Amino acid sequence: MSEATMPVAIIDDEEDMRASISQWMDLSGFRPQTYADAVAALDDVDEDFPGVVITDVRMPGIDGLELLARLQKKDRTLPVIMITGHGDVAMAVEAMRAGAYDFVEKPFDPERLADLARRAAEARRLTIDNRLLRRELADGTVLLRRIMGDSAPVARLRDAILDYARAEAPVLIRGERGSGRSLVARALHAAGPQAGQPFLTLNCAAEPPAHIEERVFSKDRSGNPPLLIAAGGGMVVLENVAALPARLQTRLGQTITDGKMADGTPIRARICTIADETVNDEVADGSFSPSLFYVLSALEIAVPPLRACGQDILKLFEHYVDRFAQDYGTPRPDVSAEDAAELLAQPWPGNHRQLINMAERYVLRNRQSPHSLRALLGEEAADAPEEENPVEIEKRPLKDHVEAFERLQIEAALRRHRGAISAVMEELALPRRTLNEKMAKYGISRADFV
Repeated sequence: MSEATMPVAIIDDEEDMRASISQWMDLSGFRPQTYADAVAALDDVDEDFPGVVITDVRMPGIDGLELLARLQKKDRTLPVIMITGHGDVAMAVEAMRAGAYDFVEKPFDPERLADLARRAAEARRLTIDNRLLRRELADGTVLLRRIMGDSAPVARLRDAILDYARAEAPVLIRGERGSGRSLVARALHAAGPQAGQPFLTLNCAAEPPAHIEERVFSKDRSGNPPLLIAAGGGMVVLENVAALPARLQTRLGQTITDGKMADGTPIRARICTIADETVNDEVADGSFSPSLFYVLSALEIAVPPLRACGQDILKLFEHYVDRFAQDYGTPRPDVSAEDAAELLAQPWPGNHRQLINMAERYVLRNRQSPHSLRALLGEEAADAPEEENPVEIEKRPLKDHVEAFERLQIEAALRRHRGAISAVMEELALPRRTLNEKMAKYGISRADFV
């Protein structure tokens, strides 16, 4: 939202002052809304008001300080600029302590007021953008469609993405292979101000060091700029940095620290690094330069392993079963109570990749004849090489298994009966109130199955 579309609420009981400020705000690119008193403004300015408030302090009825207090109750982040009369400095200080964005003293320079409004508008824009992102996540859209789950570890992961998306510092994403680290990097890029800018990746173990050095620091044979410059204001994602020779690690760390290339060209791209859980061991044994590690890990995001996500395992498996059944044009096989228990009991060393592969295999096997998930998991375990350090299975209380099974059965019944509540009540032998309570508890919406 530009200033030209951002509203500014102007509250002043003096008509000439309202008109003067309104005209200047209009010339400065804002969309002014004027009010003769605070009561009228309070009706229009709520917690989602996307603009800035400019108000006189001394007004009959509700004065500026009382208006500020009421607006603060609605939204403490709403920028309120106060206009004070000559000699009201003490009142202005009180307003600032109460949370006002800033103040100007009459007679004031209109350009100073416009400059304050611009800075307040930018702060408000960032607040509104972040709030919208959080609401989209809560509504199950945007990132939630990609980073699915209701468990505490996944909720913390989404919060970390939103918290760090607008930062400029390098960020290190650590986690087990297959846990979705690359997806998290893309989500960071999409949720930040660099969205729409290039998103470039470099696997430092995929090419000879000489090629990596040329690609990162030099123009290629066609004259294209080096990777750190080609990304512009976007993001560069580095994988397997420990595979680089020590000399290149030192050069990379120094270049990122300086913020510019050897020829002085500034680096605008944000640097994101993907690392294994064992990255601290790589730093300890010297294969990953400690100085480079500390440059790249100014911020850190930990991606949880699948086994730590509780009932999300069932939700994810159901999602991929649905997807593959549609892709292959085959009826969707249901997941039994025994299958659900097996899913929750698995250590999932391959994380999401392993789960996705299992969902596809489950759909394909059930096209011809019924196959239990337990049998398929048994086949996979028999074919897998023996692990030197087997993954410890996450211990979960019986209550989690019972709740996971309940949710699974309610969703399966709703799917079979296309959201017909009466038929679901009859199949599951549940009274309407109990079914409603359980659907609310598990966040199940009938509309998703109609």
